[in-house]
Amino acid sequence: MKVIVSVGIVLGLLITSATAQVQIPAEKLEEVLVLTPEQQAKNIEICTQNLIALGKSIQVYLKEEGDYPEWLSDLYHPKYLPNPDVLICPADRLGGRALFTPNIDPKMPVSYGYQFRPAYRRKKTEERLMFGDVVPLIRCRHHPNLGLPCLNLSFAFKISRSLSRWEDAPEQLYETPEQTIAALEAGLERQPHHERLSYYVYPSLARLYIKTGQKEKVEDLIKLLKSTMNPNSARDNFTLGTLLGLMDRNEEALQLFKKFEGQTPNDHNVHQKLAEIHEKLGNAELAKEHQQKAEPVPVLIGNHKPALALGKPVPNFTATDLDGKPISLEEYRGKVVLLDFWAVWCGPCIAEMPNVKKVYDTYKDEGFDIIGISLDTNEDRLRDYLKENDIPWRQVFSGKGWQSPIAQQYGIRAIPAPWLIDRDGTLISQEARGKALEQLVVDALKG
Repeated sequence: MKVIVSVGIVLGLLITSATAQVQIPAEKLEEVLVLTPEQQAKNIEICTQNLIALGKSIQVYLKEEGDYPEWLSDLYHPKYLPNPDVLICPADRLGGRALFTPNIDPKMPVSYGYQFRPAYRRKKTEERLMFGDVVPLIRCRHHPNLGLPCLNLSFAFKISRSLSRWEDAPEQLYETPEQTIAALEAGLERQPHHERLSYYVYPSLARLYIKTGQKEKVEDLIKLLKSTMNPNSARDNFTLGTLLGLMDRNEEALQLFKKFEGQTPNDHNVHQKLAEIHEKLGNAELAKEHQQKAEPVPVLIGNHKPALALGKPVPNFTATDLDGKPISLEEYRGKVVLLDFWAVWCGPCIAEMPNVKKVYDTYKDEGFDIIGISLDTNEDRLRDYLKENDIPWRQVFSGKGWQSPIAQQYGIRAIPAPWLIDRDGTLISQEARGKALEQLVVDALKG
């Protein structure tokens, strides 16, 4: 049973790779890890009590106001939540700040990510239509040593544990596999094809059918997906490929991904799938060939410096941004610019993003701007990340990964590669990240 039924339960705590799923600054990680298991368990118990208290406050707020609060800080009122300490997780080492930048409460310190904030209301309404009221309403990501690192309070005001991206395994939000199957089947009846959610629901339901001895139902699921999917959508086809793989229809899956290889020959995800399929089919050499193509260039941190010298002018580039508009470095002359080479698949890049967003929000009105140069090959995945994390600055995306023309022009061989460029176009730093980023920006803005 995945649901926490008592706040007094002491959860098993082992340091696992789950820390990689939580965006914790490196300088804070050691502080988290030195806690004893007893201290960690106590923090989780108090955090769980906080979530339950917040749930009760929201229920009162709903009766009084007729709607959910815009932010958790709106609950701080004698009628709803007289004690502001409830808004702070005892494991929070970031001073009352949610771990994902869009979750930062604009009014007061709040440790918890509020999923029904204004920008997310439509998204959460769609998720509830698909999954029901088990969808997280409030989340705490300050417990990285949990096997399932997120504590959630659902729209049904129940506590659960899950991965940071609960959509990858929605069964963690329900009590039994059978309950999950019934909920997902009902959700698919309401929304047989949802551009984003179908990517998670179909594979999850197929896995659960197989787990509960109902493998024959996966064939019906494949037929339903084929009848509703967009044949030109990479996401829909990857979903279909997953279902075909679960049913050992490997030859059909092979033809599906060979088609996409022809359209996107540098897509790491496509080559990874082809490697897996060839391995299942016993084609060892072809599996090895695609596996090599699937491996991105190693992500190095701090020990690779492109040839351009500090203090020298950065050559101009011209390109088209993600919205199809012309963009060049020259048009940013007069601003301090962060030219950020990154990718969604790059863990260190994603871990740095909250810091980049904070600096951008602080100094954007003082002459600071950012241009993102994405080395992704999957446009849908990039767009989803930008939308879900409210990244406002312009992005250049070629779909060519490491062969991106701008990355090639500047000799980029490792990411993250955050180049800070002065108002006159000269290079200030090739490692403008972490604590150094804000100070470098401040100094550059002061001239």
